[in-house]
Amino acid sequence: MKKLFSLFLVLCMLMSLTGAFAESADAEAPAEAAAPAEEALSVTQHSVRLGRQTLNYIATAGRMPVSVEDDHCDMFFTAYTLDGVKDPTQRPITFAFNGGPGSSSEWLHMGMLSPRRVETDENGQPTQLPGRIVDNPCSILDMTDLVFIDPVGTGYSRVSEGTDPNAFYSYAMDIASVGEFIRLYTTRNGRWGSPKYLAGESYGTTRAVGVANYLSNACGLGLNGLMLISTANDFSTLMMSETTFDLSYVLYLPSYAAIGQYHGLLEEPYQSMPLEELIAEARDFAATEYQTALFKGSRLDDAEKDAVAEKVAALTGLKQDFVRKNNLRVHLVGFCENLLAEKKLMVGRLDARYTGPLTEGNLGAGDSDPSFAALGDLFGTAVNQYIGGELDYHTDLTYETMSGTVNASWSFGLDNEMLLQERDIYNAMSHNRFLKVWVLCGYYDLATPFGCAEYVYDHVFLNPETRQNLSFTYYPSGHMIYMHAPSLEQFRKDAEAWYRGK
Repeated sequence: MKKLFSLFLVLCMLMSLTGAFAESADAEAPAEAAAPAEEALSVTQHSVRLGRQTLNYIATAGRMPVSVEDDHCDMFFTAYTLDGVKDPTQRPITFAFNGGPGSSSEWLHMGMLSPRRVETDENGQPTQLPGRIVDNPCSILDMTDLVFIDPVGTGYSRVSEGTDPNAFYSYAMDIASVGEFIRLYTTRNGRWGSPKYLAGESYGTTRAVGVANYLSNACGLGLNGLMLISTANDFSTLMMSETTFDLSYVLYLPSYAAIGQYHGLLEEPYQSMPLEELIAEARDFAATEYQTALFKGSRLDDAEKDAVAEKVAALTGLKQDFVRKNNLRVHLVGFCENLLAEKKLMVGRLDARYTGPLTEGNLGAGDSDPSFAALGDLFGTAVNQYIGGELDYHTDLTYETMSGTVNASWSFGLDNEMLLQERDIYNAMSHNRFLKVWVLCGYYDLATPFGCAEYVYDHVFLNPETRQNLSFTYYPSGHMIYMHAPSLEQFRKDAEAWYRGK
């Protein structure tokens, strides 16, 4: 039962709070392709100020029919394209989606990439509810057109009449349906000549790697880049077992250290260290003394156990007694619930900067996660307000921001195995020397810790020339790195360098 719960927790933890097919060819013809007979697309015109320039753009919202063999669905998307562009192939295009796998694209859409976002303060807290929709000065629309895709069962995307509702709720069908959407969009809007990118967050990074290979193998569509935000590319790194599988405890420890310091709980000299120096110290300890101690298991004598427990406590801010009592293995739930227990507070799993009262609930499912509680209603209200208002798209369907049905029905199609993508990443990068992979990590993210991402890409054995196309960036934020204004601003600068190949 504990193993089943852990597998469920891994899946739930990837619920990220963590599309289109009409494009602009010129000012006189904003929609290049006719809307499908089943449903008209909503096409509206807008402008946004980015830096010193004002951009006029077209927003397209609606659903596009997609088929995978005998199964059919209608996928909802929102696209942003610059107005008046005579040759769209001179513009990069980025397809973006979130994770879950039952999450809509609302988080990247309304929080990070698009020209409009829901307002939050500098530390990602709501300023009011319902939230205000404001211009996003950190949007990347000046660098790339944007297409936000809601996978089947999320947003307004639904299976078609006569198709089994569960048909698309698997790793393989999710990859195929999103891949087919991208192929159709690219064809119908004349974008085969455009540089093409995928941006995924959380389970969306799992999807992005799978879709990259699908597009290449099934469609002959090569990508120029993958933007992988808060990655989940090897589920074994996120699996916490009480007795037999210790890797995740090693990989989570540097995140625990960063979080302990953020809340002012570390002993000296660790509390006063620069964050990167502290993390380097925690990485080194985790990979050596700590990992060796966990490997020994019950062969570890009391003196060794006490010494390691003392160091873990000093680096994380946890009580030494708590660490020792748990055989040196600090589960993420135990960390979240015990770090600030003396104040009767718990820290967030998606973003440990957030705190809230200790409550009963399932931290993995989000119903007791302070970082989810702070943002869930804000984003859910905002995306409905925005799509029905500014984008003028109307339907009686419920916009599924986080679909429990999708997550409960999800199948990885694996037999007693974890989903591991190191080989998929290797193939995608080795077969396409133009593919750049950018991994973005939040220091305070406990859903997909940066140590797990580092481990995965350290075990993708690329040749030196290909590895030059891989880059990592770290932000003093959580799972949704954009819920910290300075991190969002830094992302904007980093994205400009990445898209321009600098």
